[in-house]
Amino acid sequence: MSEDQDKLAQEWADALLESGDVTDPADAGSGEVASDDEALADEWAAALAESEQAEVKHEKEQAFLSTQTHDYELKDMGEDAKASPGGKRDLDFILDIPLDVSAELGRAKLLINELLQLGQGSVVELNKLAGEPLEIYVNGKLVARGEAVVINEKFGVRLTDIISPIERVKQLG
Repeated sequence: MSEDQDKLAQEWADALLESGDVTDPADAGSGEVASDDEALADEWAAALAESEQAEVKHEKEQAFLSTQTHDYELKDMGEDAKASPGGKRDLDFILDIPLDVSAELGRAKLLINELLQLGQGSVVELNKLAGEPLEIYVNGKLVARGEAVVINEKFGVRLTDIISPIERVKQLG
């Protein structure tokens, strides 16, 4: 880098001699004009060196970034959709997803004191009247209403009303 500065300073001094500003190269090293020119030449040399360093740094960054990128091959999903009959997608894979289904007879709010006083034979009053339909929830979302039935000594729910898809979407919001 110092050689570049010396070379640039020499070119600058030669240019000054050609323009006629300095008559003798010996005077160029000792005069005020020469010292200003040398300072200017040093500034130019420093600026050029800084520019070269920035360019080298930029090239190194670009080389590093080019090693970090990857080309990915994407699968054409159109062929899979065409393969199934009627243009419908094969959604059998979702049939094995477990869901939490619950039937709610009613709800009640209790204080901890009231809860601790409950014993065998205690009655808890629910917020629904007798004969009102049970609510069926799937993963915590209301999907149907029904009535309680007993079949072979087991409780069950006979569905009487399925919630429409529009109402289910409203519940999500």
